[in-house]
Amino acid sequence: MKYGSVCSGIEAATQAWHHMGWKPSFFSEIDAFPCAVLQHHYPKVPLHGDFTTIQDGDYEPINLLVGGTPCQSFSVAGLRKGLDDPRGNLMLGFGALAKRLRPTWLVWENVPGVLSANGGRDFGTFLGVLAELGYGFAYRVLDAQFFGVAQRRKRVFVVGYLGDWRPAAAVLFERDSLSGNPAPSREAKEDVAGTFKACASSGGWSNSVDHAAAGYMQPVNTYQNVSHCLNAGGKVAHTLRGEGFDASEDGTGRGTPTISQGMAVRRLTPVECERLQGFPDNFTQIPYRNKTAGKCPDGPRYKALGNSMAVPCMKWIGERIQQVQEAAQSTNTD
Repeated sequence: MKYGSVCSGIEAATQAWHHMGWKPSFFSEIDAFPCAVLQHHYPKVPLHGDFTTIQDGDYEPINLLVGGTPCQSFSVAGLRKGLDDPRGNLMLGFGALAKRLRPTWLVWENVPGVLSANGGRDFGTFLGVLAELGYGFAYRVLDAQFFGVAQRRKRVFVVGYLGDWRPAAAVLFERDSLSGNPAPSREAKEDVAGTFKACASSGGWSNSVDHAAAGYMQPVNTYQNVSHCLNAGGKVAHTLRGEGFDASEDGTGRGTPTISQGMAVRRLTPVECERLQGFPDNFTQIPYRNKTAGKCPDGPRYKALGNSMAVPCMKWIGERIQQVQEAAQSTNTD
């Protein structure tokens, strides 16, 4: 699979998908620190600036286009200006780029606020653009706590497939969900967040709101001890409270994430934030602005990590796409 990534940030997609042998054709990012991270880890991958200027033929053809266009205009911190904000309009730029490059697959991510911004009309406009381009699509809200990281982090994921909605739906939804007969919910479970498979098998999912496409699904189970910030030895060290690591959602880097430790409250370290997002330790500790990696400032690291996608969620989506493709190829061979 060859993919292009826009609004790449520090590339959760590549971190999530490299184990499958998927290769990036290009990245696109304009913020200085994420660009430095990308150039440090992936020096051979072309790094474009403004993705709206990418033209067909600029890079190797792609099978998949992925991006999480800026969420600030759809979040509370961004005053939810939606498409009236130039950052919000970048989601339409994503559709325009898909029109030029015509990949088979699309993967797009944003905050749940996009569903209700401007009465849902902004998100409906985006889906309408995809439909006009010939993409079938499905969307779902996924919470990172059910994929093995210690934070509540809900995000909307849209998967599109050129010419048919069924492969997209097969990626995001289990067969029980697609049949309209999800497994019944059970009691809340007090446990550290497990994998998505464990969560789904232990409780099931409910179609809580009848939105367009394949539906808007919310997990029934609640995990009341969604906790571990891991120390270097891999042990549970601290308890994370609150609704997740969104310290930089407003794009300013304000609001450094904290955790409670007994009666005290302390700031999360950059390494703990990397773990919360599923990145390797010190992934963002790089040489920057004539300073060695050991002197890399914390502020840009917090901001880049806070704005990133959660790696485990992207890993699950990538593996589901791979499974759907392999199943289709097997059917065609038979």
